[in-house]
Amino acid sequence: MSVQRDKVPYFSQWETPEMTLSVLAEGSAALLRDPLWRQSGAETVEDYARWAVNVCGMACLKMILAARGELHPTLALARACTSYGGYVVNELDASIKGLIYAPFVTYVRERFGLLAETMTGVATDSMPGVLAERPFFIASVNSGIRWPEREPQSKGGHLVLVTAASAEVIRFHNPSGHDAASQADVTLPLAVFDRFFANRGIAIGF
Repeated sequence: MSVQRDKVPYFSQWETPEMTLSVLAEGSAALLRDPLWRQSGAETVEDYARWAVNVCGMACLKMILAARGELHPTLALARACTSYGGYVVNELDASIKGLIYAPFVTYVRERFGLLAETMTGVATDSMPGVLAERPFFIASVNSGIRWPEREPQSKGGHLVLVTAASAEVIRFHNPSGHDAASQADVTLPLAVFDRFFANRGIAIGF
């Protein structure tokens, strides 16, 4: 692959990575049973459950920062990102909108000194070139990418961290993978990834 990032730590968007199937079956209520919820930085388990289903982007950022030796609680990242407008919280119905790319880019530049750029219209076969410029790409994909043999009904809506790509395959960490094979260092042919990829995301470097 054109870029090798073999030591990028993996983090799920929930503190107990094995809970993905329960979340898919029950929604955020399943996360009220996460025994590790305090590690997220949440003040209550209810706050954790509310946020965890929305923080795939923060999990990607957490992995990037961990790759350079920094460890931040996922919800601490989310709260700071919210202060920049990266998430919009509706207190009336408890909904959370985001990740919103432009304020996220400002956030990571100002808080962590990362080189970040929003990109749209990104052809899947151009990913090796994108990663040659910046070592990470937070890609918008359909969350069903955890089951690449299935046909997605749409593209986008979930974020994964792309760490390497060649002319044939792409490698990424998926914050909501349901088992080891669908979580860390997932490799797929470019043509398969393309079925899920919304051709947009955020290129990030140190």
